[in-house]
Amino acid sequence: MRIHNREELSKIREMAAGKVSSTKCRILICAGTGCLAGGSGEIYEKMCELTKDCKDVDVEFGPEIAHGSEHPVAVKRSGCHGFCEMGPLMRIEPLGILYTKVKLEDCEEIFERTIKHGNIIHHLLYKQDGVEYPKQEEIPFYKKQTRLVLKNCGHIDAEHIEEYIAVGGYQAFAKVLFEQTPDDVIETILESNLRGRGGGGFQTGYKWKQVARQQEKTRYIVCNGDEGDPGAFMDRSIMEGDPHKMIEGMLIAAYAVGAQEGYIYVRAEYPLAISRLRLAISQAEESGLLGENILGTDFSFHLHINRGAGAFVCGEGSALTASIEGKRGMPRVKPPRTVEQGLFAKPTVLNNVETFANVPMIIDKGAAWYRSIGPEKSPGTKAFALTGSVKNTGLIEVPMGTSLREVIYDIGGGIKGDAHFKAVQIGGPSGGCLITPHLDVSLDFDSLKKMGAMIGSGGLVVMDDKTCMVEVARFFMNFTQNESCGKCVPCREGTKRMLEILEKIVAGKGTLEDLNLLDELASMITDTALCGLGKSAALPVMSTLRLFRKEYEEHVVDKKCAAKNCTALRRFVISPERCKGCSKCARNCPVGAISGQIKKPYVIDDSICIKCGACESACAFHAIHIEA
Repeated sequence: MRIHNREELSKIREMAAGKVSSTKCRILICAGTGCLAGGSGEIYEKMCELTKDCKDVDVEFGPEIAHGSEHPVAVKRSGCHGFCEMGPLMRIEPLGILYTKVKLEDCEEIFERTIKHGNIIHHLLYKQDGVEYPKQEEIPFYKKQTRLVLKNCGHIDAEHIEEYIAVGGYQAFAKVLFEQTPDDVIETILESNLRGRGGGGFQTGYKWKQVARQQEKTRYIVCNGDEGDPGAFMDRSIMEGDPHKMIEGMLIAAYAVGAQEGYIYVRAEYPLAISRLRLAISQAEESGLLGENILGTDFSFHLHINRGAGAFVCGEGSALTASIEGKRGMPRVKPPRTVEQGLFAKPTVLNNVETFANVPMIIDKGAAWYRSIGPEKSPGTKAFALTGSVKNTGLIEVPMGTSLREVIYDIGGGIKGDAHFKAVQIGGPSGGCLITPHLDVSLDFDSLKKMGAMIGSGGLVVMDDKTCMVEVARFFMNFTQNESCGKCVPCREGTKRMLEILEKIVAGKGTLEDLNLLDELASMITDTALCGLGKSAALPVMSTLRLFRKEYEEHVVDKKCAAKNCTALRRFVISPERCKGCSKCARNCPVGAISGQIKKPYVIDDSICIKCGACESACAFHAIHIEA
């Protein structure tokens, strides 16, 4: 089915939208990576089997659609719904019901009670604080969000281009192709003040303008889908759940700067995203929306997928383009910058997945509309991966300028187990920590920079009062050191030295001089490293040192870890009042550190104890604990 012009695209949209609206009941099963791991693939197959001969349904809510509809029931694989804590998820339209933690054995009950008769199954609904939420949009997790980039994720079939076209897909691209000049497009993006969602927050329109004005006419569009931050999965979810939105953004960028070739750089650890991107590109090519003479015009654009090997450094622009070229992914000295000499030494627009996904709606609704969302200098929304010690983990999208308090307590439902909030690591290994006084700070590029943190790609790791911040710093430094490409000495050697010091501290062998040395090394690496990875490598250490210096000092002076996380600093003691003298702890100790007499309290020799915790696990009387 090749679409030859704008009019045919409009007709296809009407037909596709009509097909969706004529379906009496749509069952949207989350087929994102998380839910698939929880068994949603088998749930999809089972629902297809149950509904294949279904001629009629009796849905009691929603729009009136005549019985005997041509499409009574449709079972669809959607992208990530975002509410990962509650997966596998199933949305049923037009009821708007969201069933949570669905199991394979629930399928027949759902078919008989909900699909055939419109009855709600209460034990599958989400409940919070004793309140039951039948409708997805009423659940606090969703109600407090503003889902624009993620609007289609969970609501359309991720594997069929017709569903994207039905909800207005490729409308913005057709608008620029037939109504606007390339300069008009760039001006709109400039006016919107869209800033890159990959980390640095550089103004997208200015980047495009720089590429467009280069003398060299061979130009490239590159999408960074590498997403190397631990715990981050915003870009992955867009590629899996709404790939055409990102592709449309790349098409608009290509038209704006005069590019005919584009590359999507995706980490190989995202097989589902790669599969859906390949399918989306194939469908767009068959439809005449990619390739030669798109929609009957003289504009042509070809799109390719390049799989990365999972190197964190390849999230940096020059390392990424080097990797696409088949070279080792290592940053280079700048200038020249990517906009001047990027991929194959040609001018290159390089933005991440979320940035490109913002472009179609800016073109469609206008720059003024976009600037009306969020603060003036950081407009629009931002997707975050909310993880850690928070009740409702998952993928969220909120306006820039939303406070941490709203994200953690209104959307995230608060701290798990009613523990106390301690900190949030924002921006992954390249970011920093925010603490209680920062709960009401605006989540935008400029405000976070003042706090010594950054949005990064959008990872939010919430930590409670049982978290050791020294260990957190050690974890992120270990990650960064492993991911250093080794090209420049400050990053290669500096991060190694910092990691050694942090390991020394958590092992109970640190000194106060080590804390001063960490400060010096952090400043040196930040000032002299070659690329963005190196310059931000020390941020987690710098922010934790500044905000939790007392905790560091406890580790090096008192040789204690208040959070009881650092194994070497734990001291197991036996409470004489609770000990029954059963000797079970002594029999389970692998090094013979426990001694005593039967029916009398036993004792632990701390000089022999290896802090394994076997004794604590073995004690039936809870007589053994870690000394505070």
